[in-house]
Amino acid sequence: MADQSRSDAATLPRMYSREALREQSFSDVWRQDLDKVFADLAPRYDLANDIATLGMAPYLRRCFMRTIDLQPGQRVLDVCAGTNIIGITLLIREPTLDVHAMDRSSHMQDIGRQKAEKRGFKINSTIGDVTTLPYPDDYFDLVTLQFASRHLRVYEVFSEIFRVLKPGGRFHHSDMLRPTNPVIKRLYYTYLRACLGFTSALVKSGQTAHKCKPYFIDALDKFYSPEELSHILTEVGFETISVSEVVFGTLGFHRGCKPKQKPLSNREANKTADISHD
Repeated sequence: MADQSRSDAATLPRMYSREALREQSFSDVWRQDLDKVFADLAPRYDLANDIATLGMAPYLRRCFMRTIDLQPGQRVLDVCAGTNIIGITLLIREPTLDVHAMDRSSHMQDIGRQKAEKRGFKINSTIGDVTTLPYPDDYFDLVTLQFASRHLRVYEVFSEIFRVLKPGGRFHHSDMLRPTNPVIKRLYYTYLRACLGFTSALVKSGQTAHKCKPYFIDALDKFYSPEELSHILTEVGFETISVSEVVFGTLGFHRGCKPKQKPLSNREANKTADISHD
């Protein structure tokens, strides 16, 4: 147990340093370019994902959905909801859900609203910065986040998700992750470089998207491995964390639960220990 504690203590500072490095490296892209990229791609975003995954996107989404347990009437938030494909898929499974979506791109959410309405679903949409969620504490039964964390300040977003979840609520996360196997990593990055150019040409991406192609590789290379992302979830406060790795560890599905009771502070824990000793 002591060895594990030392390992955790050594890992966390490295991740804090990487979070600072990500902010320093990508803040301009996050602030200035990504809105333009997603505005340009919004009508063709789902098609671009299908092309980039060689048609595997629906299968990968089904794999992600199998990690999510639903109950009738639950209140759900999809963070970085994009074109609402996750919210729609959840509503197909359980139409009584109260689904909320938040995204910084009004263009993506316009497409998402149209897709939901075509199926007869209503998804409550909010446009804004997901590092500051405009919802009360302990509000949602379930929060999802897919294919966006590489473009976010992870600690801030995960902490906000923790705050708005009800005690006992669950967070489900899916994203491309940095492979730990060097051979897989090299092959994966080679494929992504070719894929970005091919997909960009097919969907006729605009100038900003073309300019950002190197960023998408760099953002992944400075992102986290499956194990490191689990450490971050633990540090934020989640428990019962699990991860499923697919496609040779290039994609991960994480799940974490907010404790049903507020964890004791160190002072409270020491006081409890003193009482028990008495």
